[in-house]
Amino acid sequence: MEFAERTAMTRRDLHLANRLASALRRLLHGDAGAGLVLIGAALAAMFAANSQLAQGYHHLFHDALGWSPVAKLSSLHLWVNDALMAVFFFVVGLEIKREVLEGELSTPARRRLPVIAAAAGMVLPALVYMAVAGGHARLRGGWAIPAATDIAFALGVLGLLGNRAPPSLRLFLLTVAIADDLGAVAIIALFYTSGVKLGWLALAGLVLAGLVMLNRRGVWRGWPYAVGAVALWYAVLHSGVHATVAGVLAAFTVPLKLDRQRDSLLLRMEHALAPWNAYAIVPLFGFANAGVTLTGMSAGMIAGPLPLAVALGLFLGKQAGILGAIAAADRLGIAHRPAGASWAQLWGMALLCGIGFTMSLFIGALAFPHDPLLVDEAKIGVLAGSLAAALLGYAVLFRAGKPPV
Repeated sequence: MEFAERTAMTRRDLHLANRLASALRRLLHGDAGAGLVLIGAALAAMFAANSQLAQGYHHLFHDALGWSPVAKLSSLHLWVNDALMAVFFFVVGLEIKREVLEGELSTPARRRLPVIAAAAGMVLPALVYMAVAGGHARLRGGWAIPAATDIAFALGVLGLLGNRAPPSLRLFLLTVAIADDLGAVAIIALFYTSGVKLGWLALAGLVLAGLVMLNRRGVWRGWPYAVGAVALWYAVLHSGVHATVAGVLAAFTVPLKLDRQRDSLLLRMEHALAPWNAYAIVPLFGFANAGVTLTGMSAGMIAGPLPLAVALGLFLGKQAGILGAIAAADRLGIAHRPAGASWAQLWGMALLCGIGFTMSLFIGALAFPHDPLLVDEAKIGVLAGSLAAALLGYAVLFRAGKPPV
């Protein structure tokens, strides 16, 4: 009898363990998994920066390396932000090209609403930022910090909702975020470039022309584009334009058309690099940049004009700009709102667009390159605004969505 009871208990335990393992696999799969890994990296960074590990954490990323193959990248932090993030932007460029040529941004009718929403979702946060912090001359350079949306984080939160969010909502969020990323790249190239060196810029132009020639001549192998992309990155790195712009430009030259084997080099590259982007590069960037030491910061600094401007720009500016643009376009007949999505769900989606984590942290470092204290204050605003947007966006979508059948 005791043996039978022990056997039954063992079977129940195994059944429970299998169910938990299955649930964990589902949770870590796709958008939700990438978002959770990124959240974990951000939490780990905050813990490391505010614990006994703080000194080691800062030394790891900011101390000069004993040797570096690229002299300008003298620390691990610079390698993450200027080299690994170029790969991130390369994947973003591949996604943008695919969507513009064959995806949801491929026709004027399809891209009209996402582009309008993305534009309004960048302008309104910048205006909110300037309304709060514009009176301080040294803070004006941070106007673009709340203008960007973190695709991985936003889609990760949306993925946690499962069937409560209609597929059209995910698709619209993705297209808005991609259009948003294109705008962010343009902002970085136009407004966060200084001390341009024309010789290096001319060399970058020649390398880019070579990559375009590869495309025109129908070169389908990946290695020439990879070599050209590295050369372009190296030239742009020394030109004064931020090196990550090279990633997007190189991606635009990769052919999307099918080759003789009915295969696409762009799709192959995107499929190969996307998991590394989501589960390695972006979390590592988050871990290297989200760590803010709160010890020694006064309440006045944490609630100062810079953190407040960034947080309000993300939380209020994003939702007001995107939801207002959708409503205006729908009412004026310019474009119709996504099919199958209620206004409450669109509000929740607009809130999720206020998660600016990766791109906002990146732009924050560019906005105040010589003032680490302002960079930390900007990080506090990014974390606070993104957290508020994520929590309220999830709550709105959870209540607005129908429970799965």
